[in-house]
Amino acid sequence: MPRQPGFGVLSAARRLAVWGDPIEHSRSPGLHAAAYGMLGLDWEYGRRRVGEESFDEALRGLDSSWRGLSLTFPLKSAAFAASVSRDRRAELTGAVNTLLLTADGPAGFNTDIGGIVGTLRESGPAQLRSARIVGAGATATSALVALAELGVRRVEVVARRPEAAQPLRDLGEHLDVAVTTAGLETSGLADVDVTIATLPGDAAVDDGSADRLAASGGFLLDVVYGHWPTRLAAAWDRAGGEATSGLGMLLHQAVLQIRIFVSGDPLRPLDDERAVLDAMRRAVMED
Repeated sequence: MPRQPGFGVLSAARRLAVWGDPIEHSRSPGLHAAAYGMLGLDWEYGRRRVGEESFDEALRGLDSSWRGLSLTFPLKSAAFAASVSRDRRAELTGAVNTLLLTADGPAGFNTDIGGIVGTLRESGPAQLRSARIVGAGATATSALVALAELGVRRVEVVARRPEAAQPLRDLGEHLDVAVTTAGLETSGLADVDVTIATLPGDAAVDDGSADRLAASGGFLLDVVYGHWPTRLAAAWDRAGGEATSGLGMLLHQAVLQIRIFVSGDPLRPLDDERAVLDAMRRAVMED
């Protein structure tokens, strides 16, 4: 029997999956399978290629055997719109990467923020006062909220089009974080304690821009894990800096997803969570 069983109408639901496009690279199935094995849960977790235009129809097609979904690019805004309730992190970012399928409808959560917080607490600098975010898309929004939760009050957003970062400036004002913007070609960037790169793994960043970012960027968390090392990670290596991939973020956000799927509460730890986390870490390293 499961050591920490499901709840309410979800007690018989045992199917889960990660959806996105592309999806073949996702390591979520291995992570989740390792966790459910440790928890003694006979649950299925697969993957399915679903684009934004087909998301609503695919979601309507799920029957009562489905417990929840993990969502990746490009579905986080669509999942937000489909949610009948949302946690605070989802409301702040307008992004949902986790759906718990309840009798009342999908409940939406953003665990990306917790994934960033978890990996920086585990691997990042002890003191975080200032930060830089590279990119201005949806993941940058989660990065800004995570930095605010970690106590950072000064964030510089570097993007190809600095004007695209205006929503981040607005969110920063709400979070009491001073957000400034700069272009990728900007020189003379101020030193920061940590850089969070939110660009796709195949994003074209010239060596000159990458080296300028590395020279003043502190510790690098690059959310990419499928195209490693990235151009930015290579620049950090040339500069003698420290960098980590998005595998830690993936791991820590998945733990929060599993908490949601098991108990409905991302703040409620799993039974023997340390052992579960270790099993998941082994699975992602072996994948």
